[in-house]
Amino acid sequence: MFDQVLKPMHALLIACSLLLGLSGCDLIQQKLGIEAPAVKAARLDAEGQAVGSACRQSGRAIEDCYSIYSWLSKASIYQGWRDMDAYMRENKLETVEPQLPPPQPPGTRKKKPGLAEEPASEATTEQKAAPKQ
Repeated sequence: MFDQVLKPMHALLIACSLLLGLSGCDLIQQKLGIEAPAVKAARLDAEGQAVGSACRQSGRAIEDCYSIYSWLSKASIYQGWRDMDAYMRENKLETVEPQLPPPQPPGTRKKKPGLAEEPASEATTEQKAAPKQ
């Protein structure tokens, strides 16, 4: 009699543990940084549209946006650029000049912030050439 009660309980315990394990797959994927292809495509499309809109608002050429943000889809960048262009024309908005230089594309080295724009040898010759008072 004890075996008859134990077998269904054992099967129920296995089924519950399987359901609990399968329900955590999304959580495990999230912790590991694994992203579903459809979610990744939607995220990149939205980012491309946002970049295109920002490029149009700042007056940057669409070709520049394509080259700077080469990892994003050209179609989504163009759609964002076109939507912002229509919005700006409709509301008679002027472009906003960017205050920062464009970001470097991935895979390129960043300039060190401590280095001056002109070489040190030019700076010293200018100092020597300046008349002393």
